[in-house]
Amino acid sequence: MITAHAAGAWQLGDQVVNRMGFGSMRLTANPDRSVAIRVLRRAVELGVNHIDTAAFYVSPGGIIDTGSGPRRYATELIREALFPYDGSLFLATKVGPGLRPEGDWETADTPARLRAQVEENLRRLGVNRLDLVNLRLTSRTAPVAPRFEALAALRDEGLIRHLGISNATLTQIDEAAAVAPIVCVQNSFAVDLRRDAALVKEAASRGMAFVPFFAIAGPGREGGPTAGTDNAVREIAAAHHVTEHQIRLAWTLHQGGNVLAIPGTGDEQHLLDNIAAGAVRLTAEDLARLG
Repeated sequence: MITAHAAGAWQLGDQVVNRMGFGSMRLTANPDRSVAIRVLRRAVELGVNHIDTAAFYVSPGGIIDTGSGPRRYATELIREALFPYDGSLFLATKVGPGLRPEGDWETADTPARLRAQVEENLRRLGVNRLDLVNLRLTSRTAPVAPRFEALAALRDEGLIRHLGISNATLTQIDEAAAVAPIVCVQNSFAVDLRRDAALVKEAASRGMAFVPFFAIAGPGREGGPTAGTDNAVREIAAAHHVTEHQIRLAWTLHQGGNVLAIPGTGDEQHLLDNIAAGAVRLTAEDLARLG
């Protein structure tokens, strides 16, 4: 059985994690909580020790869909499945966008609202301190320092161990890093979504992890990938006897030792396939074709 160890490891902040992690956004899509619980526990059994989440990963009414009914929070599913947490488990979350108690969306831009979002993550995950909080930006031109200062204060208070930034430009990364150390950059990045490709090596040069989201979905984003649209991906997948999704993940991991994959799924077979992608070794010719 291939485990998450096949992808190698990276030191994220003060903790070594396997480079094949797990993203929890899609966990809430299935109304059967037991499925999500089973997938999460299976992921950890297979060596996943880096889980990405956010308090606004919620369904219905949140990022997954807009239906009615009891809300299912990814953070609460993680707590239900894995609490008490093993000491090797690293939980990363995000603040910035958020869902107010009355159901309205917000973008937290004050210290008070950022604190409220951090406290919500603490409460739903059932912890006293968050391993990593990424400031998720909704504008790639807006100033960052005031919000990062608020998060740094919460870190100094002991509520957060490490800080990161998401959906950021190099200018915004520099602005945040002038306030407090950054351990990771989390931006969209895929074989066919390379707007921020230069940031992978820049992050590595600074000792930061680069954590791509939409590594499988690419330009399809929340809608998911469109199968068969890239001849090179399809042909290389056939040559390696794996799926196109696995080639997309393998290519992502080949971009640098600091790249940490966080593919998300609510399906156990997809989980096994994603983890197995960490063992796919692309040749120089494969990479040239995909490049």
